[in-house]
Amino acid sequence: MTTTTVKNEQMQNIANKQGWLSVAIGGIKSAVTKFAHENNIDFVWQTRFHDYIIRDQNEMNRIADYIENNPATWDNDCFNK
Repeated sequence: MTTTTVKNEQMQNIANKQGWLSVAIGGIKSAVTKFAHENNIDFVWQTRFHDYIIRDQNEMNRIADYIENNPATWDNDCFNK
C-alpha cells in the first residue's frame, strides 16, 4: 500500500465516526445549559459549531492562536452584535 492509500483510509475511518462528535458536543451543551439555568446564569450558546479535522502541526498552531487571541478582538468582530 502507498502512503496516500493509508492516509486516505485513515481519513475515511475518521469520517465514518464524524457523527459521534455531534453527539458529544450536544451532550456537553445540554449539561452546561442545564447548569446555567439551575444556577441562574445568563448564558446562551452560539447556534452552530464548526467541526474540522486538523491535518498537521501548522493548522494546529493557527487554530490555537485564533482561540487564544479571539477574546481580545471580540469587541471589533463583525459577528458580535
